[in-house]
Amino acid sequence: MRNRQDKQEANRQQAEQLKGNTPTLILAVLQAGSLHGYAIARQIEQRSSGAFALGEGSLYPALRALERDGMVVSQWEIQATGPARKVYALTEAGRAELAERTHDFRRFTASMELLLRGMPDAQPI
Repeated sequence: MRNRQDKQEANRQQAEQLKGNTPTLILAVLQAGSLHGYAIARQIEQRSSGAFALGEGSLYPALRALERDGMVVSQWEIQATGPARKVYALTEAGRAELAERTHDFRRFTASMELLLRGMPDAQPI
């Protein structure tokens, strides 16, 4: 029983940590090149060593929002076998947004690291 509760708590904490960071994860993965939705999700999972797993319920709404905001573009890719699939790619605005988010995140984590270490005189990056 305790193990199940621990797992549920870990899943809840992961969901909280991902809130607001899903677009950053997507942009980071697309930096390497165009991918379809399923491949984006697998890359996020693989590149985070399994720490982050996005389901359809969070991935596709985030992709639609990124597309609406001009951060990604999509096009249908026709396959030799199987159905067509939508492939997403970063725009220049998406690259700029990723750079800004990366900078902000690094500044945040550096500040948190200082706080956790208890170094009041140190300055964040």
